[in-house]
Amino acid sequence: MTTIFKRILVGVDDSEDALLAFRYAIQQAKRDDAELVIVSVLEADKMNIYEALDKDYIHGEFDELEEHVREYQKAAESAGVVDVRMMVAEGEPGETIVKDVIPDVKPDLLIIGSLAKKGVSRHFGSQAAYMAKYAPISVMVVRH
Repeated sequence: MTTIFKRILVGVDDSEDALLAFRYAIQQAKRDDAELVIVSVLEADKMNIYEALDKDYIHGEFDELEEHVREYQKAAESAGVVDVRMMVAEGEPGETIVKDVIPDVKPDLLIIGSLAKKGVSRHFGSQAAYMAKYAPISVMVVRH
């Protein structure tokens, strides 16, 4: 029995695993003729105290990330996914996706990479474990 997904959520952060997850999500969305929702999370804990208190800085970071995620949206559309939307959230990636994004988006499937891009962010692996454990939907964790 093959499961058909109607709405797929994919988390992106430019890590190799996340890029691979993005490619999987494109293929799954095309196969199922599903809506693809691309999300990235702005992590406030990566900012120093002065940056975190500077609303202009946060707004600039948010706008920059939103523009970057828009490139993912264009790539998915170019690859043949008909229904694509994107969003940027703020907070701790795992918790934000599970507690805020999933209830808002209501996807059938979450696709994420197992590791994050670099440095302190590599703890995203634990974020992936958190999402796999606590998400109320099916989760595909992609490893490079």
